[in-house]
Amino acid sequence: MNSPLQMIVDCDPGHDDAIALVVAAKYANLVGVTTVAGNAPIAATTRNARIVLDMIGSSAPLHQGAHRPLVAPPRDAAYVHGESGLDGADLPAPSRAADSNDAVSYIIETCRATEGIWLVPTGPLTNIALALRSAPDLRDRIAGISLMGGGTFGNRTTVAEFNIWADPEAAAMVFEYGGKLIMSGLDVTHKLQATPERIAKVRALPGRLAAVLADLFVYFSDVYVSRHDNMLGGAVHDPCAVLALTHPQLFTTVDQHVRIETSGELTRGMTVIDKRGLIE
Repeated sequence: MNSPLQMIVDCDPGHDDAIALVVAAKYANLVGVTTVAGNAPIAATTRNARIVLDMIGSSAPLHQGAHRPLVAPPRDAAYVHGESGLDGADLPAPSRAADSNDAVSYIIETCRATEGIWLVPTGPLTNIALALRSAPDLRDRIAGISLMGGGTFGNRTTVAEFNIWADPEAAAMVFEYGGKLIMSGLDVTHKLQATPERIAKVRALPGRLAAVLADLFVYFSDVYVSRHDNMLGGAVHDPCAVLALTHPQLFTTVDQHVRIETSGELTRGMTVIDKRGLIE
């Protein structure tokens, strides 16, 4: 599909990242895909991105990125996504290799060459922070950043969402970069759940992709329901960062000041949201 909306999806697949890639390829011009360590180690997230791009028939460039956070030790989310990052389905072997192991250079070069690209990170913000630190001129070249992360509550700690918690120093740099930023946090992403009824509708669609996605989300949702008393299915977080751009009518947005806590003993990785407008 041709669309004036251009985006680079920076991801750590991850069940919900897979859906984000499907949505981006369908409803936007998917300029490229970059990977970061997060839900799984970098080799796994890159392999998973290769598989998903194969399955959706996308020839978008794919570049592997950061294998660890800026400061924190590497940590993953195998407790949710499994050791592979995409447990739960019989996945085909990828047919393509990554185009490079330098996602940061790819982001910089592409955004300098083409104005108006959206950066859509759905994992830890390491690659985006490194790109902005190396090339601060990107602030005036990109359309903005639409990210999945944060919230008024946490899912990795009591107050910290996983993507921000995994690399809070990178998140702090991104939130302070000075350009347009859209945050799809847990407050909204927990409203988009892969319920049994929705999974059944996906499974009823023709083609192998639908069957694989249904299998993936049975696994993902079983994990979520086992960990959350108030959930009917897995929270499909990451597509929200894409849909906020492609289908903005689905969302209500508010302008609020957000800072990232990087040093608190109990609050490291927290998105501190000024809901009352106390900060000018």
